[in-house]
Amino acid sequence: MQEIVVSLTTDTKEQIISVAERLFAERGFAGTTLRNLVSEAGVNLAAVHYHFGSKEDLFRSVVARFARPLVEQELALLEQLQAGQEMPSVEAILTALIKPNLEILAQDKDNLLVRAQFMGRCQTEPEPIKSIAAGEFAVSTKAFLDVLQRALPEQSRSQINWKFDLVIAALIRVLAEAGQLFALLQNTNSQDIQNATERLVKFLSPGMQC
Repeated sequence: MQEIVVSLTTDTKEQIISVAERLFAERGFAGTTLRNLVSEAGVNLAAVHYHFGSKEDLFRSVVARFARPLVEQELALLEQLQAGQEMPSVEAILTALIKPNLEILAQDKDNLLVRAQFMGRCQTEPEPIKSIAAGEFAVSTKAFLDVLQRALPEQSRSQINWKFDLVIAALIRVLAEAGQLFALLQNTNSQDIQNATERLVKFLSPGMQC
C-alpha cells in the first residue's frame, strides 16, 4: 500500500511525463508500451492510470506540458504585433512563431534533443494521435493563419494553410538538428537563437508571400 501512495505524488507524475516524452520521441506512440514506461520510470502501473487514465491521455499531457506555455507566449507576441495601427509584416508574424519555439530549447538544454524529436513526432504520428498534438496548438495555429490571411489577402485560405504547414516542417527540422554539425542552430544562447530566427525568417518569408 505504501508503494502506491508514494507513486501518486506530483514528483512521480512529472517523472512519468518526462520518461514518456523520451520514449514517445524515440519509439513513437505505437512503439511505446505502458510496460516500457513503468519499467523505465520506476513506478507502478496504478500510478500511470491514476494520473493519466490511458496512453492517449498521457501523450496529451506530454504535449501540454511544453505546448501550453509556448502557445501563451506565441499569442502574446501576436497580440503585441496587432496592437499597432499598421498590419504586421509577414516577417514579423513568422518571427512571433519561430522565436518562442527556439527559445524553449534554451530553457531545457538537458532535454534539447528529446524535446525536438518529440515535437517532430507530433507532426508525423498517424491519426488520431496527430490530432491530439494538433489540438494543443489549435488556438495559436488559427491565430497565425488568421493574421497571415489578413497580411496576404490575395492568397486563398488553402494556400495559406499549406504554406504554413511547410513553415512548421522547416521549424521542426531546425529543432531536430539543433546542436549538430552544420545545423542552423549550433548553440542555445540568446544571440544564437536570435541569429537562427532571423535567418530562418529570411528564408521562409518569400515562400510564404509568393
